[in-house]
Amino acid sequence: MQLTELVMFNSPINLYAPAGDYKRGQRVVVSTPTGQELGIVKGVVEREDADPVDIIRAATKEDNAIHCENCIYARKLLPEIKEEAKKLGLDMKVGFISTNFERTKLVVNYTADERVDFRELIKILGAKYKTRIEMRQIGNRDETKTIGAMGICGRECCCKLYLSDFDKVSIKMAKNQNLALNPTRINGMCGRLLCCLKYEDDFYDELQKKMPHVGSTVITADGKGTVTTTDFLKETVTVSFVKDDTTEVKTYPLADIKQKDSANK
Repeated sequence: MQLTELVMFNSPINLYAPAGDYKRGQRVVVSTPTGQELGIVKGVVEREDADPVDIIRAATKEDNAIHCENCIYARKLLPEIKEEAKKLGLDMKVGFISTNFERTKLVVNYTADERVDFRELIKILGAKYKTRIEMRQIGNRDETKTIGAMGICGRECCCKLYLSDFDKVSIKMAKNQNLALNPTRINGMCGRLLCCLKYEDDFYDELQKKMPHVGSTVITADGKGTVTTTDFLKETVTVSFVKDDTTEVKTYPLADIKQKDSANK
């Protein structure tokens, strides 16, 4: 099923609409079960597991102005709602506030390590703002995707720029790439493992099968030696040779290395 993929301005959730004559990057007004939302077209995708929504129209100048007003309104409520949650002693972090296009619903997006009983908070906020309150628990990645942040590479985080879904990222991917397992280097601004570790994982995974392990014995043009380091990007292997109580170290292209036995592979 061919669908138009949409990302919603006030939510980390993606929506899908029947493919139409809308351009990538175009703003549109979308009808959802909880009211109208403003979104942006990301592109056309093949999806079998999505319930399509309706695109009402391409966003007008008036629609964009309303959206800006809603953003200002939601930002103004953030410290107030944080304070209410603090008064109730709720163990949760209120990340950001969003509202639908018509302001008939106020969404409190939060992160928490454990289940939170926010029934009293909903009562207080509902009475205070005279609208429907929805508590939406999101992950740290979702929070960064919506708010945005600068990554350690100096560019805006990939999740904010273009990622539709979060692929599983594991510590094994960092190990495959011979990265130092330092949280400040392999974790993103969300505190989770960098999404970009996934990008080149297939390359490193394939090369890992060809590279000899550090400490293994290999055969070179200069004889048998022990692998001390490997360089995945340059595809080179550094080998040490012990001769007459002296140690000599040489670096060879991976193609010039022969592994001594299958146990090294």
